[in-house]
Amino acid sequence: MGRNNLSGAWGEAVAAQYLKKKHYTLVAAGYRCRFGEIDLIVQNQQFLVFVEVKLRKGEAFAQAREFVDGRKQERLRLTASLYLSQNPTGLQPRFDVVEIYAPQGTATVSPKIIHWEDAFQ
Repeated sequence: MGRNNLSGAWGEAVAAQYLKKKHYTLVAAGYRCRFGEIDLIVQNQQFLVFVEVKLRKGEAFAQAREFVDGRKQERLRLTASLYLSQNPTGLQPRFDVVEIYAPQGTATVSPKIIHWEDAFQ
Protein backbone atom coordinates (compact mmCIF):
# COMPACT_ATOMS: atom_id res chain seq x y z
CA MET A 1 0.00 0.00 0.00
CA GLY A 2 2.99 2.30 0.01
CA ARG A 3 2.11 3.56 -3.47
CA ASN A 4 -0.86 5.62 -2.37
CA ASN A 5 0.54 6.60 1.04
CA LEU A 6 -2.24 4.86 2.95
CA SER A 7 -1.51 2.57 5.84
CA GLY A 8 -3.93 0.11 7.41
CA ALA A 9 -2.29 0.66 10.80
CA TRP A 10 -2.77 4.43 10.43
CA GLY A 11 -6.42 3.95 9.49
CA GLU A 12 -7.04 1.64 12.42
CA ALA A 13 -5.43 4.15 14.79
CA VAL A 14 -7.62 6.95 13.37
CA ALA A 15 -10.73 4.75 13.74
CA ALA A 16 -9.78 3.73 17.30
CA GLN A 17 -9.33 7.39 18.31
CA TYR A 18 -12.67 8.30 16.71
CA LEU A 19 -14.48 5.46 18.51
CA LYS A 20 -12.84 6.42 21.81
CA LYS A 21 -14.37 9.89 21.44
CA LYS A 22 -17.74 8.14 20.97
CA HIS A 23 -17.25 6.44 24.37
CA TYR A 24 -16.11 3.03 23.15
CA THR A 25 -13.27 1.21 24.90
CA LEU A 26 -10.67 -0.59 22.78
CA VAL A 27 -10.61 -4.31 23.59
CA ALA A 28 -8.31 -5.58 20.81
CA ALA A 29 -6.69 -4.44 17.58
CA GLY A 30 -5.66 -6.72 14.73
CA TYR A 31 -7.21 -9.87 16.22
CA ARG A 32 -6.14 -12.79 14.01
CA CYS A 33 -7.10 -16.45 13.83
CA ARG A 34 -7.26 -19.15 11.18
CA PHE A 35 -10.51 -17.71 9.79
CA GLY A 36 -9.32 -14.16 9.29
CA GLU A 37 -8.67 -10.84 11.00
CA ILE A 38 -10.79 -8.26 12.75
CA ASP A 39 -9.34 -4.75 12.62
CA LEU A 40 -10.73 -3.49 15.93
CA ILE A 41 -12.82 -4.90 18.74
CA VAL A 42 -14.39 -2.22 20.94
CA GLN A 43 -17.10 -2.14 23.55
CA ASN A 44 -19.52 0.21 25.20
CA GLN A 45 -22.05 -0.53 27.94
CA GLN A 46 -24.33 -2.51 25.62
CA PHE A 47 -22.30 -3.90 22.70
CA LEU A 48 -19.09 -5.76 21.90
CA VAL A 49 -18.39 -4.37 18.45
CA PHE A 50 -16.31 -6.04 15.74
CA VAL A 51 -15.11 -3.22 13.50
CA GLU A 52 -13.93 -3.45 9.90
CA VAL A 53 -11.93 -0.35 8.96
CA LYS A 54 -11.94 0.68 5.30
CA LEU A 55 -9.43 3.31 4.26
CA ARG A 56 -9.59 5.09 0.91
CA LYS A 57 -8.31 8.28 -0.71
CA GLY A 58 -11.79 9.17 -1.96
CA GLU A 59 -15.29 8.02 -2.86
CA ALA A 60 -14.98 8.40 -6.65
CA PHE A 61 -14.63 4.67 -7.42
CA ALA A 62 -16.96 3.25 -4.77
CA GLN A 63 -17.80 3.81 -1.15
CA ALA A 64 -15.45 1.94 1.15
CA ARG A 65 -18.23 -0.10 2.80
CA GLU A 66 -19.04 -1.63 -0.60
CA PHE A 67 -15.80 -3.60 -0.29
CA VAL A 68 -17.21 -5.52 2.69
CA ASP A 69 -19.02 -8.10 0.57
CA GLY A 70 -20.85 -11.27 1.62
CA ARG A 71 -17.68 -13.38 1.62
CA LYS A 72 -15.83 -10.85 3.77
CA GLN A 73 -18.82 -10.62 6.14
CA GLU A 74 -18.88 -14.41 6.51
CA ARG A 75 -15.14 -14.49 7.34
CA LEU A 76 -15.66 -11.74 9.91
CA ARG A 77 -18.58 -13.63 11.47
CA LEU A 78 -16.49 -16.81 11.75
CA THR A 79 -13.57 -14.90 13.24
CA ALA A 80 -15.89 -13.15 15.71
CA SER A 81 -17.47 -16.49 16.69
CA LEU A 82 -14.05 -17.91 17.54
CA TYR A 83 -13.18 -14.76 19.50
CA LEU A 84 -16.44 -15.01 21.47
CA SER A 85 -15.85 -18.70 22.21
CA GLN A 86 -12.48 -17.77 23.73
CA ASN A 87 -13.68 -14.52 25.37
CA PRO A 88 -17.27 -14.93 26.62
CA THR A 89 -19.18 -11.72 27.27
CA GLY A 90 -22.63 -10.65 28.37
CA LEU A 91 -22.56 -7.86 25.79
CA GLN A 92 -24.54 -8.04 22.55
CA PRO A 93 -22.17 -8.58 19.58
CA ARG A 94 -22.42 -6.18 16.64
CA PHE A 95 -20.56 -5.62 13.37
CA ASP A 96 -19.69 -2.06 12.34
CA VAL A 97 -17.79 -0.59 9.41
CA VAL A 98 -15.74 2.59 9.81
CA GLU A 99 -14.94 4.29 6.52
CA ILE A 100 -12.03 6.70 6.45
CA TYR A 101 -11.46 8.95 3.46
CA ALA A 102 -7.96 10.45 3.46
CA PRO A 103 -7.28 12.41 0.23
CA GLN A 104 -3.67 13.17 1.23
CA GLY A 105 -3.01 9.68 2.56
CA THR A 106 -1.46 9.54 6.02
CA ALA A 107 -0.72 13.28 5.76
CA THR A 108 -4.48 14.01 5.82
CA VAL A 109 -5.09 16.26 8.82
CA SER A 110 -8.88 15.83 9.08
CA PRO A 111 -9.94 12.62 7.35
CA LYS A 112 -13.65 12.15 6.67
CA ILE A 113 -14.94 9.37 8.94
CA ILE A 114 -18.26 7.57 8.52
CA HIS A 115 -19.31 5.05 11.17
CA TRP A 116 -21.86 2.47 10.02
CA GLU A 117 -23.33 0.76 13.07
CA ASP A 118 -24.82 -2.72 12.69
CA ALA A 119 -23.53 -2.79 9.11
CA PHE A 120 -24.19 -6.47 8.30
CA GLN A 121 -27.96 -6.72 7.98
